[in-house]
Amino acid sequence: MPKTTRPRPLLVLITGASQGLGEALALAYAKRHPGAKLALVARNAANLEAVAERCARLGADAHGFVCDATDDAAVSRLPAAVSKIFRRAPDIVINNAGRFTPATFADTTAAIFDDMIAANLRSAWLVTRAFLPALQTRGAGDLVFISSICGETGLPGCAAYTMAKHGLTGLAAALRAETKGSGLRVLAIHPGAIETPIWKGSGVPSARLMTPASVAEAVVALTALDANTVAETLTLRPGPGDF
Repeated sequence: MPKTTRPRPLLVLITGASQGLGEALALAYAKRHPGAKLALVARNAANLEAVAERCARLGADAHGFVCDATDDAAVSRLPAAVSKIFRRAPDIVINNAGRFTPATFADTTAAIFDDMIAANLRSAWLVTRAFLPALQTRGAGDLVFISSICGETGLPGCAAYTMAKHGLTGLAAALRAETKGSGLRVLAIHPGAIETPIWKGSGVPSARLMTPASVAEAVVALTALDANTVAETLTLRPGPGDF
């Protein structure tokens, strides 16, 4: 049966936490959950430290964990590293790490394909595999996958990214089916264009992009729902529409 309460304070693990949506998620949990414990995962140590400091100023207990989420060996060490600091497993695991390389199907090289699959799908699979046993043992927890509108449909010029994000959406669906009734909740988020570093120099005006903070607030709200309620999927698009 699902547990109706969580340990307090909340412990949230976020991958890709050094910038963009990952940083916004960290700040949103720090603001909305006073005293929250945040395990921030990314490759950039300096950026991680800066994000952790910003969260700490909001009252969170935030620690950075330098880790390449596509590296099996590195990810396998992550649960022990998090437990050493926080003395327990996360309540919420947010698979946000990812990367975008624009390329049509015809222009997609094997290197681009492999990189998109590794960054956007393999990373989430490895991190989820590492933390799932502890969440299953506890019988409670949220697994959040930051997919994309490209994980629901096909858009031109991003073939490998679209394939990877469809895979991520499928990962969430498979995991949801396999953990049904266990007390775990699996959420797949499908945002449209967000004002993150990948859009710099694109020529797309900010008014056409969602802010990272607005998307982060939606994720925080969904994970705050009563344990007997789950928003399995959520699609978010910019107000002016896709482009």
